[in-house]
Amino acid sequence: MHELSVCQSLLDQVQRIAADHGADRVEHIRLRIGPLSGVDAQLLRNAYPLAAAGTIAEGVVLDIEPAPVRVHCTTCGAETEATPNRLLCGACGDWHTRLVSGDEMLLVNLELRVPDDAGTGR
Repeated sequence: MHELSVCQSLLDQVQRIAADHGADRVEHIRLRIGPLSGVDAQLLRNAYPLAAAGTIAEGVVLDIEPAPVRVHCTTCGAETEATPNRLLCGACGDWHTRLVSGDEMLLVNLELRVPDDAGTGR
């Protein structure tokens, strides 16, 4: 299950961001995952508690939103939604398309708790 290693990488990034801002707790993590990313959202949710144990993000529930599959048609120039297994232009039906979105896993939002004295040198 590579989702565990994905969680570990995500938590490394989250902990770096939290440290940069002097946070002592992560309150919320929101991700956007496309169906072509190779990451299964449910498996990621299942792996997260194990990876987050003992970190400042322990106990946080991942908020995962799906990213749509969008393509740009090189024939007619339209940008439309597509299905993961049919990357056809929704306007003209051509198969000469370029993937615009749907293969990403993005950290969209991170809410942190920063103590009042963080960054003041006290």
